[in-house]
Amino acid sequence: MRFRQAILAAVSLAAVAAPAAAQSLRTLDGRALTPAGIDRKVLGLMQAADVKGLAVALVRNGHVVYLRAFGPRDAQGDPLTPDTVMYGASLTKATFATLVMQLVAEGKVNLDRPIAAYLPKPLPDYPKYADLKGDERWRRLTLRILLNHTSGFANLRSLEPDGKLRFHRDPGRRYGYSGEGINLAQFVLEEGLKIDVAAELQRRLFDRYDMTRTSLTWRDGFADNVSDSFLADGSVQAHHRRESVRAAGSMDTTPRDWSRFLAAVAREEPTGPAGLREMLKPGVLIDSAVQFPTLTDERTDQNAAIRLGYGVGWGVYDSPFGHAFFKEGHDDGTQNFALCVAPRHACILMMSNTDRAESIFKPLTDALMGDVALPWRWLSYTPYDQALTASPSAGTPARR
Repeated sequence: MRFRQAILAAVSLAAVAAPAAAQSLRTLDGRALTPAGIDRKVLGLMQAADVKGLAVALVRNGHVVYLRAFGPRDAQGDPLTPDTVMYGASLTKATFATLVMQLVAEGKVNLDRPIAAYLPKPLPDYPKYADLKGDERWRRLTLRILLNHTSGFANLRSLEPDGKLRFHRDPGRRYGYSGEGINLAQFVLEEGLKIDVAAELQRRLFDRYDMTRTSLTWRDGFADNVSDSFLADGSVQAHHRRESVRAAGSMDTTPRDWSRFLAAVAREEPTGPAGLREMLKPGVLIDSAVQFPTLTDERTDQNAAIRLGYGVGWGVYDSPFGHAFFKEGHDDGTQNFALCVAPRHACILMMSNTDRAESIFKPLTDALMGDVALPWRWLSYTPYDQALTASPSAGTPARR
């Protein structure tokens, strides 16, 4: 009871985006929603699963129609708000992919051109990629392969026993989530085309969509309203102030900022309709039973019916309401998830500072979007009330 009272006291409200928002608050299967009803659902699930802080945004017809934050942002009990700076984690990847698609539209890059064509010298000649010396498979890499996670690299080289980067599979053959691939795509843009990724994201997306508290590196101005992380062991970890630009996951953002970006993507604005179709075209179909561990050889057809796959920076599948796209963001004490149904221009965004939040992502998505056939088993989003009877996790996700 005390937990519920505390979390109710910490609810932070954001005005609905438009006067007609009440009429727009419906699930994709037509159920009416009210802000108060959504609040009750969110708070009830947070209490049941012991989730400390959570922000939820809903997009309908390409516009944010609901945005609220619940619970504390830090150990002192300061409230989480829609303008609290939170770690975006791998939401960064989808943001970066949107920039790449703008460059594609401008003819500055080609998704299917080998990266060797952009680099002034062979990739292994750069110290950062010297581990690949003697393996010519790097020449098969393209931006599409790097951005749809078929590079054949591990998620992070730091996860390798010797800390060295290597190919585990031939590029372009099979899905295996890899932050290394995303960071290599960033390297190609910066080294080969002399594009300042952070500056271009700021100019093209963050400034355009009034994302005033979003950056790929820490800014001192964030310190007045920033979230810590509540870990599974009960400890609280201070926000990590990242100083290096990493397209795979260095972005700080807020629920308000990233919901604005997500709404813009849903209405096809940053890329145009043709660019969005190309970004969301499945470059690979996924046959792994779970996303993590990333390089498992186990195969399944359990997601064949929904054509689960990966496009350029986004996961994709066919929902009962049309083609859907999604992106997660995960690290210790950070659990984020965004999903949109493209033809309906409708999305949900959930951002949390708590390790347990993923256990309520499926029930919240079902309640606020409808049964979108979320591939929750593949995502390892076991609902909190099934955790005791569910199969053990196949591995701990790291920085997805």
